[in-house]
Amino acid sequence: MTDRFVTLSQFVLQQERDHPEASGEFTGVLLDIALAAKMINAAVIRAGLVDVLGATGATNVQGERVQKLDVFAHDTIMKVLGSTGQLAVVASEEDEGIVPMPDDAPIGKYVVNFDPLDGSSNIDANVNIGTIFSILPRISRKGHGTVEDCLQAGRRQLCAGYVLYGTTTMLVYTTGDGVHGFTYEPGIGEFLLSHPNIHTPARGRIYSANEGNYARWSTGMKRYVDWLKQESRATGRPYSGRYVGSLVADFHRNLLYGGIYLYPGDGRNPDGKLRLLYECAPLAFIAEQAGGAASNGERRIMDLAPGSLHQRSPLFLGSPEDVKECEAFLAGTHEGANEERRG
Repeated sequence: MTDRFVTLSQFVLQQERDHPEASGEFTGVLLDIALAAKMINAAVIRAGLVDVLGATGATNVQGERVQKLDVFAHDTIMKVLGSTGQLAVVASEEDEGIVPMPDDAPIGKYVVNFDPLDGSSNIDANVNIGTIFSILPRISRKGHGTVEDCLQAGRRQLCAGYVLYGTTTMLVYTTGDGVHGFTYEPGIGEFLLSHPNIHTPARGRIYSANEGNYARWSTGMKRYVDWLKQESRATGRPYSGRYVGSLVADFHRNLLYGGIYLYPGDGRNPDGKLRLLYECAPLAFIAEQAGGAASNGERRIMDLAPGSLHQRSPLFLGSPEDVKECEAFLAGTHEGANEERRG
């Protein structure tokens, strides 16, 4: 904790003052996202007392069951962002297509892609869930935004962040100048700076993977996870397996402690299940700004240009040495993989 109270608003405004060319429009978008997060947090902590638990009976564009809190989070973010006047277009994991700003709202120069409630299958079990967001510059020149405005490579992001709803609620974000975390203080209704300049360790001792899919993994993926479980003092193995099943929760823990999050493709889903725009790219930006790495197994996530709004990608995310070793196992070039082949 810092030695003085610094609110998110104060911190963002100070960053704006450090850039005299800033117009304040971007600051408004980020603070509006924080406002939506406060509203979602209020619903999350009361979920067991009001009618926002359970499924709606519908499925979303991903073919997943829609939870009532999913709908609330999505609608809340849309309503807040729709009135900001700084956006041209919005894309949500829950919507099949883009959502232009209302006709009676000013059209701005920014784009927001977001996952309103990551880990929503855990809602009824009171397990950590989160919101993931990404802010980009529009590339169309006038009028309402287009799908091309949303389909930009991760390296074009101006800001990325997530909100983790749990025992405490945190907002973590980067604008390309380090990663900073803010803890929500409900007594005053403010996010306070609690984790300035987060830096992830070069190597961790945690791996996070859904090993229920092990039988369908590639040989390289299986060998890597098996290798992590083998004892070696030189490399700090065996690693501990920690998997919440909520991407934001698993990533947040590994961001602070070090380690690697793994969601490979498999025989049933060769591209994995995570969405490039709404999950992979934003968290890749945060990971890299904290000194970490993010890969699809072959290429840097930030370099991938999406071809569709709901494109999926394998994801290997976390401490840079761990991600590099994982890539080597997948390519069959790691010494450990070769030894196992000879055996």
